[in-house]
Amino acid sequence: MHMRGLIVSAFMLLGCIQVFGQESRKEVCIGFPVGNSTLDTIVTVSPETSRHFYMALKTNMLYDVLAVPNIGVEFYLGKNWSISGNWMYGWWKKNSNHRYWRIYGGDLAVRYWFGKKAHEKPLTGHHIGIYGQAFTYDFEWGGKGYMGGEPGGTLWDKTNYAAGVEYGYSLPVANRLNIDFTLGVGYWGGKYYKYIPLDGHYVWQATKNRHWFGPTKAEISLVWLLGRGNSNNKKGGVK
Repeated sequence: MHMRGLIVSAFMLLGCIQVFGQESRKEVCIGFPVGNSTLDTIVTVSPETSRHFYMALKTNMLYDVLAVPNIGVEFYLGKNWSISGNWMYGWWKKNSNHRYWRIYGGDLAVRYWFGKKAHEKPLTGHHIGIYGQAFTYDFEWGGKGYMGGEPGGTLWDKTNYAAGVEYGYSLPVANRLNIDFTLGVGYWGGKYYKYIPLDGHYVWQATKNRHWFGPTKAEISLVWLLGRGNSNNKKGGVK
C-alpha cells in the first residue's frame, strides 16, 4: 500500500501542474495529496529577461569638417559584439578654377567591446575590430590632380580599397550621446591617376598602383544611441 500511495501521489503531482503564460509572469499550480484532500500551492516564476534592441546612428566629425557628408549605423549583436557600417559622399567642384573635392564610398567593421564600461552597457567603452573599405576620389586644386578609381566610372569600377585592424573608445557625453574615437591601421591598394587641367581638358600624366601600409581610418564620431534602455543613465545588463 505504501508503494501504491507513492505512485498515486506522483501521478497526482504531474496531473495537477498547470502553467498559465502571462506577459509579466508564469503561475504554476502544484497539487499535493494530503489524506483525502489536495493541497494546492501556486508558485510564480519570472520569465527569462528578453533581449533589448541596441543600435546607434553616427557621423564622423572629421569628415564633416572636411566637407564630406557622412552617416553611419551600428548594431549590437550580443555578447560584446557589434557590426558597423559607414557611408560618405562629397562631390564638390568649381570648374572655373579647376578645383575638385570629390570622394565617396564606405566601410564595414566588426567590433568586440571590452573593459568596465563595455560590461556596464553595450556600445560604450573600449573596442577593437577589423574593417574593410571601398572608395573613389578626385582631388585637384588648380595644379596637379589625383584620381582614385576608374575615370568616369562608378564605385565598383577599379575602386580603391583598404582593410585593417582598428582600436577605439566610445565616451559617454550625454544621456543618449557618445563620442567615438577610432584609429585603423592596414593596407590601402588600387590604381590612381595623375593629371593636370589644361584648356578645359584634363591631361593624364601617369597611372600608378598604390601600395600603402599605415593609418587608413580615423574617426571622431558623434554617436546617437537608440533602443530601449540604451542610455547612459542606466546600465544595459545585456550580454
